[in-house]
Amino acid sequence: MNAKVLFLLGVVAVATADKLPTYSYGAPQGSFEDSMEYDDAKYDFNWAVKDEYSGNDFGHQESRDGDNTEGSYYVQLPDGRLQKVTYYVDGDNGYVADVTYEGEARYDSVESREYAAPRPVYSAPRPVYSAPESEESVETPVYSPPRPQYAAPRRSYGFPQ
Repeated sequence: MNAKVLFLLGVVAVATADKLPTYSYGAPQGSFEDSMEYDDAKYDFNWAVKDEYSGNDFGHQESRDGDNTEGSYYVQLPDGRLQKVTYYVDGDNGYVADVTYEGEARYDSVESREYAAPRPVYSAPRPVYSAPESEESVETPVYSPPRPQYAAPRRSYGFPQ
């Protein structure tokens, strides 16, 4: 009897196996680039830093529309000159830069300029309380167990009011 049941279960399993979907990995059709749609890149930004205390002066500006990019950046060099770089990038020619310098290099100013840290502004904190004069004048608090602060429950029958 057990053999007949096992045989019957085997026949049912084989019959239903043909109807089940098969799952397998197949290579994607087409290329990845064909399946993705890209919008042309388009942006514009500008930033700059000018700190009188440290002497830092630099900035950057760039704009892009598709494969064409234009921009410039500048930096105040330690020798006193201003270095400016103007560049453009188009899809086929790559990065093309034009570097210019404004001013004349002064090497004496680099050596004579020493860093002087700013003096910290500090004042001693003022006391906000006065200390007790002696231990005898301080009263020791007396503690007692707390008393309950609740009312006895009311009896209610039926619906609450």
